[in-house]
Amino acid sequence: MNQILVTKKLYITPELKRKKKVYKFEFFLSIFLVCVLMSAYIYAEYDRNKSEQVSQEILSSLDIPEEDTTIAKNNVLVVVLDDEEQNESQNELANRTETSNQAVQTTTKGYQYVTIGTINIPKINVTYPILDGLTDSTEETEELLKISPTKFWGADPNEVGNFCIVGHNYRNTKFFSKVPTLEIGDIIKITDLSGRVLQYKVYNKYEVDPTDVSCTTQLTNGKKEVTLITCTDDSKHRVVVKARES
Repeated sequence: MNQILVTKKLYITPELKRKKKVYKFEFFLSIFLVCVLMSAYIYAEYDRNKSEQVSQEILSSLDIPEEDTTIAKNNVLVVVLDDEEQNESQNELANRTETSNQAVQTTTKGYQYVTIGTINIPKINVTYPILDGLTDSTEETEELLKISPTKFWGADPNEVGNFCIVGHNYRNTKFFSKVPTLEIGDIIKITDLSGRVLQYKVYNKYEVDPTDVSCTTQLTNGKKEVTLITCTDDSKHRVVVKARES
């Protein structure tokens, strides 16, 4: 019996003890990392759900009048020759926005914004308010994107020009996560604050590098267009969906 015990004891070498400690350390470290990753995932999901809730609260609080169908639409054709002319039109629209009665809201980080309309995409079953920051800074846009899809550049809702909207891809069903699944012919509905609802039909979809902003051009030949921008699932590129009033 003593010989057996001695034999077992002899096999527990210092090297074996060291390896055993390493294995224990690696095991507990892996458990710790799993807990950290799970906590980060749970917090991120909570944050996304909270953002969705805030967005829907903004949507439900909007006081948009019903569309007046007795007024003829699109009875004026404006031909845009270049970006400079379109920018002058943008300034006029901005002035009208500033004098309107839109309620200015403030994020928890102090960024101010207004709601300029709503977007509805029947195919992917999403409806959100469209936000517009007062300074258009990168930091402001990043903060607003946590709340709802946001105007990035261009014309105001349902006006002549290219109305560019950015939204997060959370790789689920929220915000613009399903925008990359849109196809040519799909419908995007934009409602402005006057209650006017216009339908835009998707005519192009492609990917670009994050620094490529050519999709925001205002050369629309006098037409009303909408451009949706979001990330690819790996966040390496941007998905661009182009739609034109149908």
